[in-house]
Amino acid sequence: MAVNAGSSSLKFQLLEMPSEKLITSGIVERIGMSKSVFMIKVDGEKNEEILDIPNHGDAVNLLLNKLIEHNIISSFDEIAGVGHRVVHGGDQISKSVVLDDAKIKYLEEIIDLAPLHLGPNLTGIKAFKEVLPNVNHVGVFDTAFHQTMPEESYLYAVPYDWYTKYKVRKYGFHGTSHKYITQRYAEMMNKDVKDVNIIIAHIGNGASICAVKNGRSIDTSMGFTPLEGIPMGTRSGNIDPAVVEYMANVKKKPVKEILNILNKQSGYLGVSDISSDSRDLVSAAEKGNHQAALAIAIQSKRIADYIASYHNYVGGAEAIIFTAGIGENAKPTRADIGGRLETIGVKIDEERNDTRGVEQLISTDDSKIAVYVIPTNEEVMIARDTLALL
Repeated sequence: MAVNAGSSSLKFQLLEMPSEKLITSGIVERIGMSKSVFMIKVDGEKNEEILDIPNHGDAVNLLLNKLIEHNIISSFDEIAGVGHRVVHGGDQISKSVVLDDAKIKYLEEIIDLAPLHLGPNLTGIKAFKEVLPNVNHVGVFDTAFHQTMPEESYLYAVPYDWYTKYKVRKYGFHGTSHKYITQRYAEMMNKDVKDVNIIIAHIGNGASICAVKNGRSIDTSMGFTPLEGIPMGTRSGNIDPAVVEYMANVKKKPVKEILNILNKQSGYLGVSDISSDSRDLVSAAEKGNHQAALAIAIQSKRIADYIASYHNYVGGAEAIIFTAGIGENAKPTRADIGGRLETIGVKIDEERNDTRGVEQLISTDDSKIAVYVIPTNEEVMIARDTLALL
């Protein structure tokens, strides 16, 4: 079972391994609030209930009992392992690990590195361990794939003891997705993953670019937090840090409130004044809305900047991969980014680019760098790592 626990939600998939066949999936939403929502797919059909689910423990119990009620499994013994998506592993966890007491204690010690995400992750882990105590529980970390970055990539040019004493460094996120895409591309090309030199553009509501050399992450756009990097749905991406103090003074608001605006009211939403959803912005831009078009253009420009830089850093990328919600579905965005990379030899084929959510070569035959759409599958990556550690 692949699990992703949020502060008030719990996404899950049950997979048969090693065939990677999806048995069922679903989500529990509004945990701890009134009118919680439980949804599970039964024979491909959504089965939804509205009820009160006070906490994650109750959500886990409900989920597991529903698997039996709907004859998806006959007993809990059929669940061989549970893989948990964990947002942060600090600088000590560089791969997926079995979540024993020592690892959970370590995660509790670094909770300040990602308090909004690690807390709910730990709550979900503990709830599942309580209900399924005899099953191996594996942590699959968003930061782990990026722990191969060299010092020159992950260190900031700040006093060195900020890193040694306080762990201030680039960690990177979306690692599970970037790892999946790296492995999938190697399979598609029939190559050893160690021979893969690519750039991955994971563009969804959250977005990050990753430079992969010899199958390993050597740099990525997100940093100490997911706020660094390119503009996103509601995140600003890179800005001059002095802006934070300046706006705190001008607005007479605490720094924490300014950071909240940079995280939740910026990016697409902040520039457009319309929405954090790219589909809404594309629609508004087509009708002549300047701010909507500008929000998309700012992001595309920054993405192209990262890709061009990473192309140099990996020693010449053999491919650029678009993935995640926008990367997989927004053909105008892909075309715009490709057009900004013509000086490094990228040529997007208009017909091939007319695709959504499937594996597809979208560059021309004479493009110096191949460009692909490859849908990500973090749950399968979680299941693979869990199986490997059972």
